[in-house]
Amino acid sequence: MKRLISLPVVAATAISAAAGGITADQAMSQYVYPQNAAESVAIPVYLPGERQVARLGDDGRSVVASDLGREDVAETLLDLSKTREVTLDSIEGFAVSPDGSKILVWMGKQMIYRRSFRAKYYVYDRHSRILMPLSKESETQRSPIFSPDGRMVAFTADDNNIHIRKLDYNTEVAVTTDGEVNAVINGVPDWTYEEEFATTCSMAWAPDNLTLCYVRYDEREVPLYSFPLYEGACKPDSRYALYPGSFDYKYPVAGMPNSKVSLHSYDVETRKIKRVDLPSDRVEYIPRIDFAGAPDRLVATTLNRDQNRMELFTVNPRSAQARTLMVEEKRNGWIEPEAYADLRFYSDFFVINSSRSGWNHLYRYGYSGAMESQLTSGDYDVTAYYGYSPSARAHYFQSTRTGSVNRVVSRLDAKGRVTDLTKTNGWGEAAFSPDATSAMLWWSDVNHAPVYTLVNPATGKTLLTLEDNADVTSRYASAPRREFVTIPADAEGPALNAYVIRPGGFDASRSYPVIMTQYSGPGSQEVRDRWSMDWENYYAMQGFIIVCVDGRGTGGRGREFREAVYRNLGHYETIDQLRGARFAASLPGADASRIGIYGWSYGGYETLMAASAEGAPFKAAVAVAPVTDWRYYDTVYAERYMLPPSRNPEGYVASAPLNRIGSLNCRLLIMHGTADDNVHLSNTMEYVSRLIAAGKYCDMLLFPNMNHSINGCDTRLMVYSRMLDYFQNNL
Repeated sequence: MKRLISLPVVAATAISAAAGGITADQAMSQYVYPQNAAESVAIPVYLPGERQVARLGDDGRSVVASDLGREDVAETLLDLSKTREVTLDSIEGFAVSPDGSKILVWMGKQMIYRRSFRAKYYVYDRHSRILMPLSKESETQRSPIFSPDGRMVAFTADDNNIHIRKLDYNTEVAVTTDGEVNAVINGVPDWTYEEEFATTCSMAWAPDNLTLCYVRYDEREVPLYSFPLYEGACKPDSRYALYPGSFDYKYPVAGMPNSKVSLHSYDVETRKIKRVDLPSDRVEYIPRIDFAGAPDRLVATTLNRDQNRMELFTVNPRSAQARTLMVEEKRNGWIEPEAYADLRFYSDFFVINSSRSGWNHLYRYGYSGAMESQLTSGDYDVTAYYGYSPSARAHYFQSTRTGSVNRVVSRLDAKGRVTDLTKTNGWGEAAFSPDATSAMLWWSDVNHAPVYTLVNPATGKTLLTLEDNADVTSRYASAPRREFVTIPADAEGPALNAYVIRPGGFDASRSYPVIMTQYSGPGSQEVRDRWSMDWENYYAMQGFIIVCVDGRGTGGRGREFREAVYRNLGHYETIDQLRGARFAASLPGADASRIGIYGWSYGGYETLMAASAEGAPFKAAVAVAPVTDWRYYDTVYAERYMLPPSRNPEGYVASAPLNRIGSLNCRLLIMHGTADDNVHLSNTMEYVSRLIAAGKYCDMLLFPNMNHSINGCDTRLMVYSRMLDYFQNNL
């Protein structure tokens, strides 16, 4: 939901009044996406045997392979100038079959939601050089996956039905026939699953290629949400020149019906479908399905509606029989997304990330359902599990082992010894090959843009530096940096992590206005030793002190700190932001009478909560795409932290900025995209309506046809230009 410098620091803003409005600050563009983005490196695509990695050619007309540790092209896997039957001008992406014999390519990518897209897919046979459409029956396809032997591809077609393309016979089989837009979806998730469970595919092939398992989403009882579409000036659509169109999709707000999900198996030989009945009446969600090393062992990961009980079932897809494998329960809190996102299954065991000890740690289980060992321990959180290498007998993970503002990637060997693969300060991340014998690491801190390396994780040896972003680090050398500080514990709460960015040429004898920035959402983290050059750095150059505080509910500091906000969103976050404001007011050079606060999405929500708190010290506030009542947000997210409204009515009332209008006593600017499919514009409209009813008003800027990210055609720059102007005028 969020987020180079080529010239020295500028002395004053370039915003100017023009034609009765504000023009975008072009000098700021170096600090706003996409111009502020450092170079990134695509996750490696490992070829069978994993001694080579494949990538898209620089010309977009080829797929090439390089030997591990080398930059030169070892082999051209696909050359569009030499294909047979179908000729394409270029491709946008690719995937390689498990046996390496075929390549799936796509073009004409059309985004659906945040992660999902449909495109026109083609299959290339490396031996025959024949390139052919994946489907002749569907114009575009979604989430295609190769069978393990590379001889079939399953995908979801435009009609929400699963199809299988049998490449040996050049035939296409419809697996399901009941798919219907805004009614039934087969094999790919609905909006809520994609957004909140971070998944785009709900299909899994059995290792023996004989069964395809999938999740079916029946969303007929989910209420339909609709918002208008206009012709617009950014990518104008002439269809709506005189009359607006609409975007209609199923979106369940808190307390409303979810899609009814069911698990099914399809027998490739008999073409028969069996429904798998899971032996529990508490299954509301199925966020993951995975085969666990055997064709008769599908693992379905499920959650109850409250998301405080995760149950794993093993399923024989041929017989459709299921049994409980393990249960993870929370008495006063929620199951963290890492619990199902980090699940990894191996032939003899699986690994789960659990906070049962008070900190997120890794546990090894056997398929009898018994825990075999706790792999990691200590007063730190494991924030990602990358996998296990059988050859090295080692596990790989990311954690806060060296401090909550850091992330370090580490190896845990068979003797329990932990070796760090990235620097112990700063922010390390990784992407591992399927058997964890190779990895791409990337590391940054507040002073260094990301450095990407290919390594041998068993030894820690760097094989190749893929990108060092040295030019980016150099170009930003004169920009002000984050300084990490700790706000001491007091009677109102525990010690808090924070950072401060001071203006260039800072003079403690002068008086500077302060802008507090925060996100504050459960499990999130903004105070981190990670590369970032964004609007905050530019604003500091314009004479503002920037302060960011991670209050209770945020991540990296254990379960107690994180789950303090359970059933009561906005309460402790607001207390801690006010503590942060008092801390900011005490800083040398800070003007306590000129403090502003800003946030986007959950940060926009907390901006409204903090600005309308009793005794709030803020003179101005800017909220972008804010939630104004959790009753307006989706079931999975809102109920994970608040339970359904019928079971926590007082919590929903107390947590809604809508109910705090009378306490708002500062200037307020709200910005929102009219096509925001995540936090609907209705949140802002309802808030403004209540302001007016109370005899108050705010400033507002709407972005036609823009989604939650408000990006494209320099609109992101306009967001921060308008905000800068607002704080300059009001602070």
